[in-house]
Formats: sequence, C-alpha cells, structure tokens
Amino acid sequence: MHTDMMEQQYLARIQNALHSASAVVQRFAPGSFSVRDNGGRDVVTQVDRAVSDALRSVLLEADEGWLSEEDVDDLTRLAKRVVWVVDPLDGTREFVDGIPEWCISVGLVIEGKAVAGGVLNPATNEVFLGALNAGVTYNGSPAQPSMKTTLDAAVVLASRQEYKRGEWAQFEGREFSIKPTGSVAYKLALVSAGLADATWTLSPKHEWDVAAGVALVHSAGGTVACIRDGRLQFNQAKTLLPGLVASGAGIWHSVIRTVDQALVG
Repeated sequence: MHTDMMEQQYLARIQNALHSASAVVQRFAPGSFSVRDNGGRDVVTQVDRAVSDALRSVLLEADEGWLSEEDVDDLTRLAKRVVWVVDPLDGTREFVDGIPEWCISVGLVIEGKAVAGGVLNPATNEVFLGALNAGVTYNGSPAQPSMKTTLDAAVVLASRQEYKRGEWAQFEGREFSIKPTGSVAYKLALVSAGLADATWTLSPKHEWDVAAGVALVHSAGGTVACIRDGRLQFNQAKTLLPGLVASGAGIWHSVIRTVDQALVG
C-alpha cells in the first residue's frame, strides 16, 4: 500500500530524474553523436546509454528493481515490490531523424501495476507527470483525457512505422482522423492529457515502452488495455506485451469495437 505522501515523493523523484536526463540530452547536438543502425527500426545511439545512466543514478534506491531498454535485464527485479521501468529515449528513430516526437519515459511499477509515470519531450518542452491518486499534470497544469463520447472528428494517434507499412489502411476513411506519430510513450501521454482522443498499436511493445504512458492514462481517468485480451501487468520475466489501446473513457467502447473489428478482419 502506498500513501498520497509516498506518491508525491515518487513524483518528485521522477521529475528530478527527467530534469537530469534532459540536461544530458542537451549535450548532444544533431550530428555530434554516433549512430548504430541494427536494421529495421532499431537504432541505438550513445545518447540512449548516457540518458539511461543519468536516470538510474537519480532514481534507483536500495531494495528497488530496475528495468531499462539499455541495460542487461537483472531478474532480481522480479522479487522487488518497487521497480522502475524506463525507456531512456523512446522514439530513437525520430530523434535521429530530427522529428520532435521522441521522449524520455519513466514508469514506476509497484506489485506489477504501473502507478506513476513521467514523460518528457525535450524537443517540444512538454512534461507529463501523474500518479493514480494525484491525477496528471501537463507542463505543471492539471490535465484530463478527451471528453468525447463518439469517434466523430476524433484524433487518433497511429504508430508512424505501422502507418508507413500500410497497417492503418483499414482505418482510413472513417469518422476519425489519423495522425502518424513517433514514440508510443509520447502518444499515450498526449492521450492522458486530452491532446489526442485515442491511440492504439497492433504491434507488441516492451514494458519499458509503455509503463509510464499506461500510468499516465490511468492516473488521468482514461482507459488503457492490451489487445486480444492480453494481460496488462508489469515486472514480468517476459517483458513483451501485446499491442495497446488507450482513450478517454467516453469513447472507449467505440474505440474497442473499431480495433476488435480490425483484428477479426
């Protein structure tokens, strides 16, 4: 059981860690860092490593677990009650290409549940912070998900890579508009703050991709779940989750119906 005071302490730690990580990112001007392309969409830079180190040094305390995309997985985390699940640079491809849709993502997981999170997009100076009992703030002001009750004229954020591969062609021509966007953590954060109405991905995601975003959507009062009735639980031995669906509560059933129809088709 964690108290409101504990949540505020965790949020302060997250905010401090994001600030430190942002300072690291600012040291890397375009063209000043090395890039290793592992094929497909997988790009790794020295920035990822530096940001991960900065986050770990600020966040991790005794008896807490750690799961980061950039670190070898230490499975002792499975026995920890409190685990930090982070993606030092979500949307690395966008970062390398100079598209301002990448972010630093920090999720706090307690007993398998994402209970707090922070997402920082240094390129746009946007900060999303939230915890289950504290709600969500966007750049320091209270925020909430979309209040829409139908998908008419809704804005749905799509994975840019899924969109390029043609996986969203089945959703074209609907009553909602599609906006291809990079980082999945950033997309979830935008939905949590009502800056988009919904997002979904049909591709599996790792825990570090979505822990912070899931915490933000839930903290704001929105709804998020795995597709295909997948179990949305964190700090698991296998970190890959099914695709996710997230939206404001008012259009949840319309969103789920749309996604389910696509999966069946």
